[in-house]
Amino acid sequence: MPFIGNQPAEAYSSFQKQDFTTSATTSYTLDHPVANGNEIALFINFVRQEPTAAYTASGTSLTLTSATTSSDDMYCVFLGKAVQTVNPPNGSVGTAQLADSSVTSAKLSGITQGITEADMWRLSAGISISSATTTTLGSNWERVDDATFSKIGTGMTESSGIFTFPSTGIYQIILSIGVYTSSQAAEEYFKTEILGTSNNSTYVDLTQSSQQIADIASFDYARGYTSTFFDVTDTSTHKVKFAVFFETRDATVGGKSTETISGVQFLRLGDT
Repeated sequence: MPFIGNQPAEAYSSFQKQDFTTSATTSYTLDHPVANGNEIALFINFVRQEPTAAYTASGTSLTLTSATTSSDDMYCVFLGKAVQTVNPPNGSVGTAQLADSSVTSAKLSGITQGITEADMWRLSAGISISSATTTTLGSNWERVDDATFSKIGTGMTESSGIFTFPSTGIYQIILSIGVYTSSQAAEEYFKTEILGTSNNSTYVDLTQSSQQIADIASFDYARGYTSTFFDVTDTSTHKVKFAVFFETRDATVGGKSTETISGVQFLRLGDT
């Protein structure tokens, strides 16, 4: 149909309903004004009433032919009060009505998305370890504080080398350890370990990796990497710590407060 001006948006109608608190009276007030009784459907005790015969209505005044009682149930539907809006009714939009590109990140504010926890820690100073002994890295830990670093979320907490998680979830733990010795050997190895507990007491190996030692000048250097997934279902009992083992000689686990020589990353990937 031709018209002048902007084309109106398509509208959706939603009929309005009013419940009444009944008493021994014939007079009630409507929430919305009407022209006459034909613009509402009135129900008393779930029986529809006939306009003009059982009631009349004008403006916001509703007048019954016979008085109600306080035990009656009465409500009306405004047939002439179809509230129109360009917004579809709640729960009426499905995936088929949404274009693939219609939901942007700007529309997802307040909705949890992506990685919600990401943290990095490192050894701020070296730790001496004895040969043929598994040594837990229980000191010198600090959160990375470089100018370019910023954690996501609350972050981990650490005490004596034991790390506590900020929330439940599936975490990826990535450990990188650098070691060196002050003398050379023809052949030996060292290993790095991630240990975890689910009862805040007994720790078991979650993963470990072994590395061959490389000879450089008068020192031996090596770097070990290992990673694992850890399902944290209770933050009070599920914790991790880290250890190293050097085969035949004393060594030093590298650490520095201005760069990461030995460190660990924690990423929360999703819900448990």
